[in-house]
Amino acid sequence: MDPKRIAAEVFASVAGELEDISRWMYEHPELSMEEFATSARLAAFLAGRGFEVEYPAYGIETAFAARAGTEGPEVIVCAEYDALPSVGHACGHNLIATAALGTAVALHPLVGELGFRLTILGTPAEETHGGKVDLIQAGAFADAGAALMVHPTPEDLADPAALAIRHIDVTFLGKESHAAMAPQLGINALDAFVQAYVNISTLRQTFLPTDLVHGIITHGGEAPNIIPARTRSSWYVRAATARRLAALYEQVLACFEGAAIATGCTFEVEEPGHAFDDLDSNPLLIDLFVANCAELGRTMPRRAELLPAPGGSTDMGNVSHVVPAIQPTLGLNSGNIVNHQPEFAAYTLTPSGTRMMRDGALAMAWTIIDLAVGNRWDELRLHRTART
Repeated sequence: MDPKRIAAEVFASVAGELEDISRWMYEHPELSMEEFATSARLAAFLAGRGFEVEYPAYGIETAFAARAGTEGPEVIVCAEYDALPSVGHACGHNLIATAALGTAVALHPLVGELGFRLTILGTPAEETHGGKVDLIQAGAFADAGAALMVHPTPEDLADPAALAIRHIDVTFLGKESHAAMAPQLGINALDAFVQAYVNISTLRQTFLPTDLVHGIITHGGEAPNIIPARTRSSWYVRAATARRLAALYEQVLACFEGAAIATGCTFEVEEPGHAFDDLDSNPLLIDLFVANCAELGRTMPRRAELLPAPGGSTDMGNVSHVVPAIQPTLGLNSGNIVNHQPEFAAYTLTPSGTRMMRDGALAMAWTIIDLAVGNRWDELRLHRTART
């Protein structure tokens, strides 16, 4: 019997349960590194369907690895499941996780016959910390032949751009004084933040189209009648490649340094979490994935067919630089309702969300079947994209 048909039939047998899990995740969002109930439920689901589950895994409390197969190349399917503050699963990680589970169940009866090893890797803290970087450093991808995941967005795109990113927290330190009685005796840390913000805004005229810097103030002072002695802000610095990001990052640091000098403050920079690399989509995996989506009735455009536009960022970019990998985006047809809006979280529960989960699960499963049936593992390394 056709292995793709087997995979589709097995997936259909659990589709309703996967929808229930997606809804449960929507109703019970957990933030980065706090995904205890979610990771436990996902790991238990896989253990109940014949996978050998390591949980916790790789020294991370909310990571797991569910494995099937004993010989052949290893394929890793990544599951994300952390939510965002205030807006819950507005990045659709409930669909990412359940699509990964669907791929797992669809492939489980085939791994022995087709001669590959399958790992569903639970990867926490994508939104803030970069759990996949910790997993890379712990060796989770050391033996992998390929890594796949899918991501919901408003529209389909086979090979989305994902920008390199660094997250920095900046603290300016000055001196308190009475804002009315003796402002001249204070050193205003809020002025330093404002000046830094203006400096960065001025720098924008030199940005490349894929350079992005955005920030918020997280602490602005204690009271209006006290010269602020401390302000704190949080920033994302993004660029198309790690090399470009390094250059832009130095320019941004100079904006903070200049503001400190101008106001007499000192400043401190912290970098929470990991830097994310740009996403290097593997062409062979993309070709197979696009063809399988077409079989499912979903036409996947490619980036070259569209107008260039900046993208978000993901720690799957780091994975793509150590193993052939893809992260296509599958559209929910949500129009101007976009990721990181609460309305997008609600959209994951619509029929479009259900279809995205199904198409993502089966397209990944069928792509892995194509690799195995055609014995195309060695081709993956030959299809690495040229780096700049």
